[in-house]
Amino acid sequence: MESEISKGPFTFVRLTKVSLAEIAAHMSDPRVAEHMPLLTAPWDEDDARAFVAAKEACWVRDGLGHWAFLAKGDYIGWGGFQKEGEEWDFGLVLKPDRFGLGLPLARQALAFARADPRIPFVTFLLPPSRTRLGALRRLGARPVGETDHAGERFLKFRLET
Repeated sequence: MESEISKGPFTFVRLTKVSLAEIAAHMSDPRVAEHMPLLTAPWDEDDARAFVAAKEACWVRDGLGHWAFLAKGDYIGWGGFQKEGEEWDFGLVLKPDRFGLGLPLARQALAFARADPRIPFVTFLLPPSRTRLGALRRLGARPVGETDHAGERFLKFRLET
């Protein structure tokens, strides 16, 4: 499966192409942690290394995983598709100064999903603290209820691809 994609305004590359220091700084920003209940402490490079290794393991296991997202060559965040049981979950974590790029970036990623026959639908898990859900609706995602993930409650949405 493609590990680098640049069919659109954003380039998707493997997380290994971004420095661990940059990922650690991104994930240590309190504005990022505000809506990530599983992110409970600032990261150092060891945390970033373990994170990248876990995401790379998904690529090995499933042939697909999370990318680093670039805009004009600059790292703006990470996300992608991770297999959770029989479902492909889509995640997107942007740097705070790039939060406004979420919808166009998600559209580009979902275009990839629509072209991949393994992905008949994607799910999205959002913490209840996320109250602005208009972008999900504009993408066509529909609420399907709540779910527990790693001991935290999340709102679950589904989008047919």
